[in-house]
Amino acid sequence: MTLYDQIKDDLLAKIKNGTYAVGETIPSEMQLCDMYGVSRSTIRQAMQTLVSEGYLEKRRRRGTVVTLPKVDQAFAMRIMSFEDEMKRAGRAPRTKVLTFKRVKATTEIASKLELEPGEDVYKLVRLRYADDTPNVFVESYIPCKPYQDFDAVNFEETSLYFAMSKSGNPVERAHRHLEVSKADVTTAALLDIEEGDPLIIFQTVARDALDSPVEYSVATYRGESNSFDFEVRVSESS
Repeated sequence: MTLYDQIKDDLLAKIKNGTYAVGETIPSEMQLCDMYGVSRSTIRQAMQTLVSEGYLEKRRRRGTVVTLPKVDQAFAMRIMSFEDEMKRAGRAPRTKVLTFKRVKATTEIASKLELEPGEDVYKLVRLRYADDTPNVFVESYIPCKPYQDFDAVNFEETSLYFAMSKSGNPVERAHRHLEVSKADVTTAALLDIEEGDPLIIFQTVARDALDSPVEYSVATYRGESNSFDFEVRVSESS
């Protein structure tokens, strides 16, 4: 076993036993050099391995912070609730509803949901946590007409797609568009990250069995905490 592997394993053991807790800044490279009696290049190699594995994250002005490994998301290729995704990843899901009310559809929202501008839609804004870490900020719009009973739903305890299914008009398919961006001041504060940190943004239009749009959402994920799996099939002409 190489020297940097030994240091990496020792640092990882200290992360797992709580010596270096999640969210805590570990000693600087120079401090670690003194602690282990090795060169800075050896320390950097050990730390970079832990960064790649998701246990450490380098942040401007804070140094190197202990994190949890990325949440491996499969929802990009299937319809799955956030709760099920987190449980599949061994994380504890929690949802905080920031806004839930009826509003008039703007021209943009109406276009996404194939409605007339001014029609009633639900605006549902949620901050969703993996364990105690804010993981994704979601802004959803749902037509009111097919879901008149949604005013009574507690979306901190009930997933949106479960509520849709229970109402008798479940989601059957969804189209998702992926973008990558950087956090502004507001999003950084919501997701507890630094301004300029990477974001993964999904715009989703979900449809029911009649192919009518029943949800338009924009989900903004922490880039450093999530990874997404895609399955690609090769066409016969390739």
